[in-house]
Amino acid sequence: MNENLDLELMVIQSEALFTHDGHGRLLCINEPETNVPAPRLFLGRTRIGNIWRFRADLPDDLTSELEKLCADEPVIDDLKTPPRHQDEYQRLLEKHAPVKKFSSGPAYYFEDYPEPATPLVAIIEANSELLRGGFEDCLEEVPTWQPFIAAVENNRAVSVCRSVRITAAAHEAGVETLPEFRGRGYAKDVAAGWALAVKAMGAIPLYSTSWDNVASQAVARKLGLKLFGADFDIT
Repeated sequence: MNENLDLELMVIQSEALFTHDGHGRLLCINEPETNVPAPRLFLGRTRIGNIWRFRADLPDDLTSELEKLCADEPVIDDLKTPPRHQDEYQRLLEKHAPVKKFSSGPAYYFEDYPEPATPLVAIIEANSELLRGGFEDCLEEVPTWQPFIAAVENNRAVSVCRSVRITAAAHEAGVETLPEFRGRGYAKDVAAGWALAVKAMGAIPLYSTSWDNVASQAVARKLGLKLFGADFDIT
């Protein structure tokens, strides 16, 4: 077993979530044809070590101060514990610009690949009309956010999982289920089908969420996913 797996996965995930410049600084959220800035600070914590990344527009003196604090973050078992220097990160970043958002949550990988219990459909442009009736906002994503897997009822997609962050090494899952179809196991099945499709492409399927998204964490448990780390970022 690779003892450094969790830390390696955190590096891979950071590269899937955000685009980087040649110096490893963050640029944008890794979405096609968008220029949404990345968070100014990303801290990825695992039970064997931590990584940190800073946005490219931060002054060098500020990143030096932030880096000293990140290097002082303890390696902990309870990844839900807030970072030791959370308040200090905010104070320093407020000197640069107002803090707009904090986010944090668990990150998982597929150790096993369960077979879906529901028949699933791979959504491509040719059958993307299945998304009408609840997932119209996803129609433009279909050509790029592949694999795109759906559970279908009465010729209508009711739950979907597609790749919302993509690199050659890894894909991040994006799962949605129409409100009236929740609680039926569809989210688990579309995520399982998506993971198998990503694995078949030779990439690593990753699944992350926020600490307050109890439903998404429940899906991770039902899938038997393994927690490899926790993301923390400030925009």
